[in-house]
Amino acid sequence: MSGNLSRRRFVRLAGAGLVAADAVHAQSGELTAQQVIERIQKNVGIAWRTQTVDTIKAGSPDTPVKGIATTMVATLDLLKRATAARRNLIIVHEPTFYSGNADEAQANAGDPLVLLKRSFIEKNDLVVWRFHDHWHARKPDGIISGMAIALGWEKYQVPDNPRLFDLPRVSLENLAQSIRTRLKIRAIRVIGDPQTMVSRTAFNPGSTALTQMMRHFSGPDVDAFVCGEPGEWNADEYARDAIASGKKKGLIILGHDMSEEWGMEECAKWLRTIISEVPIEFMPAGEAFWTPK
Repeated sequence: MSGNLSRRRFVRLAGAGLVAADAVHAQSGELTAQQVIERIQKNVGIAWRTQTVDTIKAGSPDTPVKGIATTMVATLDLLKRATAARRNLIIVHEPTFYSGNADEAQANAGDPLVLLKRSFIEKNDLVVWRFHDHWHARKPDGIISGMAIALGWEKYQVPDNPRLFDLPRVSLENLAQSIRTRLKIRAIRVIGDPQTMVSRTAFNPGSTALTQMMRHFSGPDVDAFVCGEPGEWNADEYARDAIASGKKKGLIILGHDMSEEWGMEECAKWLRTIISEVPIEFMPAGEAFWTPK
């Protein structure tokens, strides 16, 4: 009997302790990184996958969140800017430690730059969480939506295929110039006759496979293909040969990061609809490349 009472008392005390802890967080308005992640999981609109790269890459899930930064990639420069702005939960789209593995830091654990970044994150009480698989998988795809807004293409989106756009007819050169200006890209590249007139445009952010290039350059359905990072030795050459064979088409290459970055601005907008306790800011990582004058 006394043992049962002891257990009951223990449960009551433990429960009271948890309630008290929750009350302290509620009164202070604090959220932990884990609580933010759980709120995202609850509201993203799709079932959370058991196998995913969308995990914490560095930092403790119990860290109180002062502010949130969304970005394409947690470069060292971005980490410094986020720290200065008191945005200590950094939600990234791409890897932080140069590996696509879910446990990416372990792939290059002894590398001096990996160690430097991990040390900076720990020293400044940062948490880096990747939001890739589910941000793409939600309906609509968060990256596609954000890029369409940044490009000014939302009203031209084909209803049954969000990666297709019926743009006003324009030369390939003028389309590339418009994209460069709107997205502030320094190192945009183009394959095709600058004067080729284009309208129906396919868009693929990020990595771009040869199969995608073959689909868009072998048939008549698409005039221009705007993409992130195709293989130069196969996909780009397929496009070049297709054009040489007589296809009146064009390829515009934005680079991986610049083809997705504004999708993380859309992420910040969406997060503000479910999280009000802390400031949320889109912080562009920016373009890695520049071209000589």
